[in-house]
Amino acid sequence: MNTGALLLITMIVLVLLGMPIAFAIGFASMCCMFSGGYLLTIMPQKLFSGLDSFALLAIPYFLLAGNIMGQGGITKKILDFASAAFGWLKGSLAIITVVASAIFAALTGSGIATVSGIGGITIPAMKDEGYDTEFAAAIAANSAILGPLIPPSIFMIVYGTSSDTDVTALFKGGLLPGILLAVLLAVYCNVYARRHGLKSASKRFDIREVGRQAMRSIWALLMPVVLLGVIFGGICTPTEAAAVACVYTAVIAVFVYRLIKPRQLFTIAVESGVTVGITMILMGTSKISGWVLTIAKVPTIIATAIMDLSDSPLIIMLLINLFLLVVGMFMEANAAIVILTPILLPVARYCGIGPVQFGTILCLNLCMGLVTPPVGGCLTIGNEIAKGRIEHTFIKSLPLIGIECIVLILVNAVPAMSTWLAGTP
Repeated sequence: MNTGALLLITMIVLVLLGMPIAFAIGFASMCCMFSGGYLLTIMPQKLFSGLDSFALLAIPYFLLAGNIMGQGGITKKILDFASAAFGWLKGSLAIITVVASAIFAALTGSGIATVSGIGGITIPAMKDEGYDTEFAAAIAANSAILGPLIPPSIFMIVYGTSSDTDVTALFKGGLLPGILLAVLLAVYCNVYARRHGLKSASKRFDIREVGRQAMRSIWALLMPVVLLGVIFGGICTPTEAAAVACVYTAVIAVFVYRLIKPRQLFTIAVESGVTVGITMILMGTSKISGWVLTIAKVPTIIATAIMDLSDSPLIIMLLINLFLLVVGMFMEANAAIVILTPILLPVARYCGIGPVQFGTILCLNLCMGLVTPPVGGCLTIGNEIAKGRIEHTFIKSLPLIGIECIVLILVNAVPAMSTWLAGTP
């Protein structure tokens, strides 16, 4: 059996048997190396080289910053400001969920953290105000995918490491599509509210109240400005900025808002470390699988097969997008990125798609996988918070997924959406 086919089949079987995907990738790679007669000493070499990346250090920092935010009152401050600014609009609670998720996304880079932190507060509030249970879950889940799209983004960091692409350029590439998606989701919430007779949280817009909430929330609101400013201004690398974010959130949570005590930071760090450990094992074992796939010439075989189907770049990119959408439904996104990047990026280059534009396309497709069954991490968590029926929540998500598809089409068709700020071709 071809080594690449053996790797993929073994990995799929192990995942279906319940083995964590990080270990399934490593064990499948070991089986392929053993059957192919390769020295197993290559495994630890590739494992450590997969983790030997300065950019990857940003992941634990951003995850830790997000957990400190959730327990340190910063999330509540963001929601208070969003409520004052947008509470007068029809469907204001849903719009507040979108806006708060976008701000939260600019701090953590994680969809799961966003739906847990923001949705955990806004979903019960929406239900209390008469919102449909499944709609409340759907809007929180679909707003959460802004987390991996709006910079900083953990998906982008993983892709940048896998493709040797500048992470700062990737962050810039995801900014405009992320903002556009947030605006369109907010507009849909307003239209939905008008059609279903949902009320606004406040009767009128009060600029003085907005000012008061802005002052009360100033330290929370300054954080994304500081974080993105130092990255895009070239003052700090994304990894250094992530470390700054950890220190900033810890200081604000402990000494300004005083909602957590210094000794609680250790507990939060341990909880974050558990999540980080799985991600890092995945990155290390995926480096081994990438080597096996390269030796087996799988990227070349798949690229040739795709291009044999059509010589039209438009058709090829359409097939890639459909393939990624399906993969996102079944596979954990970070694993999909490290496995598929070396396979699909050469094909995208053939179609005239640069690494930054393709990174945005790849991440947006996999973000949509967070709200589509059977995996659908954000959809599942949002539905659990709302205590709704998952099939109804998915149905309520379909118009929102349609909006995401529109943004995806624009990112494919208009390269400037992802390359203009990045300054890359």
